[in-house]
Amino acid sequence: MTGPDPADPVAATDDDAAELVAQLRALAGADPVEVRQVVAEVLAALDRAAGGALREHLPEAIRVDAGLDAPSPA
Repeated sequence: MTGPDPADPVAATDDDAAELVAQLRALAGADPVEVRQVVAEVLAALDRAAGGALREHLPEAIRVDAGLDAPSPA
């Protein structure tokens, strides 16, 4: 048998992630500011769905950019 097993959830996830990255790259070429906004909205939605647990795994700069955290005092 060749190719990934269609019942393999890891393979499906990898394919989905690769497609999402390709779509974001295409969008970034058109308008990088819009991509940042879309990514921020997606991260915020994922964080809400995870009950706020996602933000714990993101770097501070990304949390702040996505509106998930206030910046640390400098």
